[in-house]
Amino acid sequence: MITGATSGFGKAIAENYSSLGYRTIITGRRSERLLELAEKLGAKDKKCYPLSFDVRNRSEVEQVISSLPEEWKNIDILVNNAGLALGKETIENGDPENWDGMLDTNVKGLLYVTRMVIPSLKKSKQGHIVNIGSIAGTEVYIGGNVYCASKHAVNAISKALRMELLPYAIRVSQIRPGLADTEFSLVRYKGDEEKAAMTYQGYEALMAEDIARATTFITESPQHVCINDLEITPTAQASAHYLHKN
Repeated sequence: MITGATSGFGKAIAENYSSLGYRTIITGRRSERLLELAEKLGAKDKKCYPLSFDVRNRSEVEQVISSLPEEWKNIDILVNNAGLALGKETIENGDPENWDGMLDTNVKGLLYVTRMVIPSLKKSKQGHIVNIGSIAGTEVYIGGNVYCASKHAVNAISKALRMELLPYAIRVSQIRPGLADTEFSLVRYKGDEEKAAMTYQGYEALMAEDIARATTFITESPQHVCINDLEITPTAQASAHYLHKN
């Protein structure tokens, strides 16, 4: 199961797993995009199952996941990818609605989905949770305040899950990407294409496919190996603060 599969990391992760022969459950809010991807990944041949819901809505998450058809209930891998950044203002000038959007999606949404999938992972002999965090989960930058806080929470939750699920041999991993050229900045800047494009000028950013390959590398590692935390940045980026542009 991959959350937030309608674009960016989630879409690339779903496509990569599908190419390796996995049956995928893809989720997202944008139904049209979701159904289009499901068709591409083989929904008609029961190789892909789309679930359209909003991870921020707890009752919806519980209802949809608990209503999965029997043949799709046995989930071995959960990739918590759904997430976003909204705005880049100081806290003094910040929009509380943006704060709610980030915390409800990046933190609470991840918790709601994970809670519902853990029973299935416990039954699996190869259960694995991969949380897509961020370099912002261990560093803070000006204008990142609440987004960074949400990804710090993902970092803490990942570590806690690793401890809690240890007796069940469920592996828990976190991937923390740096700058990646996806819809991330377009969403952050509320559709301002020029501002979003400037984020990626002067260097070669990560691409969604880079994170997709890392995800499958982690889950296809031998069962006795758990990659707990993996930070990936473009070669031009040394930290959240240091970026070399040509």
